[in-house]
Amino acid sequence: MDIQEYISSGILELYVYGALTEPESREVTEALKEYPEIRKEVEEIEKALISLSAAAAPSYDPEALLASIKRKMGGEKTETPVKRLEPQEKTHWTAYIGWAACLLAIVGLFFMIGDNNSLREQLNSEQARNAQMEQQIADARENADKAEELLAVLRNKEITRISLEGQTAAPGAYASVYWNKKENKAYIDAKDLPEPPRGKVYQVWSLKLNPLTPTSIGLLDEFDQDDNKIFQLDNANESEAFGITLEPEGGSDAPTMEQLYVLGAVATP
Repeated sequence: MDIQEYISSGILELYVYGALTEPESREVTEALKEYPEIRKEVEEIEKALISLSAAAAPSYDPEALLASIKRKMGGEKTETPVKRLEPQEKTHWTAYIGWAACLLAIVGLFFMIGDNNSLREQLNSEQARNAQMEQQIADARENADKAEELLAVLRNKEITRISLEGQTAAPGAYASVYWNKKENKAYIDAKDLPEPPRGKVYQVWSLKLNPLTPTSIGLLDEFDQDDNKIFQLDNANESEAFGITLEPEGGSDAPTMEQLYVLGAVATP
């Protein structure tokens, strides 16, 4: 912590006046325990306020008056009567000057509190904007990395592209599988599949044709949250075809043929 910067920030004066929020007040209290310089500064502020109170109202107990001001600045409704000291002499014209100085100090304090709250709101708003901008930059970088990775996949000579055409359940649907047999990876381009209904998920199947043997290679999870609609799945099978069905959330052990959306065979060499 930069102690001098912390002291000059004005937060200690607001702490003494009781104008901080509860979390902020706890933060200052912890700082008082850890840093003697901050504790000393708070003591000096309290002494100054007591002196101002004594000058402004010499016939009142300064400690009690300070406590009363703190309660008022903190918004408390219940007030403890300020203890009057035994008068030693009549209040003279300097007391009125003291009262005026005290009033000006309190008015200035209210303005300080208002400015502090306004600055706090501006700071929070600026921090929110910065966080949003940082997230946008991170998203843009992530999308750029994904695009570069996909270009590398598409340009790879080891890639076999399989077109999956729409079936009876969804004649207008279409998808592509980019299969890297060497790395046992399958990239599913599902941008032309309709968004699945709530509680449903697309499941991708590797098929052996004779006899027909389907093997699940994965789900297209979080379909609505993926802007590119490109999904990477592991496929170590000797696939002869690929199909995508619409299944209950969590997937199925066997494909629901009535919900077969797209199907395509791997071209033979």
